[in-house]
Amino acid sequence: MNCGGGSGGFIASRDEERYARAYPTLQVSIAPTTHEGEHGFTMTLFEQTSYGRREQGNDWTGNSVYLWAIVNAVYMSLLGPQGFRELGERILQRSHYAARRIDELPNASVRWGGFFKEFVVDFAQPVEAINAKLRERGIFGGGAITSSSALYCVTEVHAQEDIDRLVDALAEVTK
Repeated sequence: MNCGGGSGGFIASRDEERYARAYPTLQVSIAPTTHEGEHGFTMTLFEQTSYGRREQGNDWTGNSVYLWAIVNAVYMSLLGPQGFRELGERILQRSHYAARRIDELPNASVRWGGFFKEFVVDFAQPVEAINAKLRERGIFGGGAITSSSALYCVTEVHAQEDIDRLVDALAEVTK
């Protein structure tokens, strides 16, 4: 993804230093500004990254990390707390819709029901064969966990039409 460039992610945890210190990456965190009631974003725990400690750092951030930090900060600012809630709910709804539809297929079953965006699907056929048939249809299947189990992930970038197309294709290739 991103043609070899950087990428970013979001980690949510309790607001405790012991959790933040466990993350082996450059972090951007919310911080108060000089104007009461306003917040901004800043790099945090800089000293535990390769930028802060060079040889002792436990991450590799690449050259574009600062640009991605800015992109993520702008994204978080635009979403705000309510936007993050809505985003999480959207991901939860879409991923559970996909799992429900896939679980209805005769030769597939979703292993666990309690998940956020990633779920395991067990198939009656080898995952490698299923994924090859899906690729012929322009679809990347789930990541193989075992020969007959795959990990699927649904996020906000997957529209209902995408999910329905995947399920229809799975129905065809798993007959």
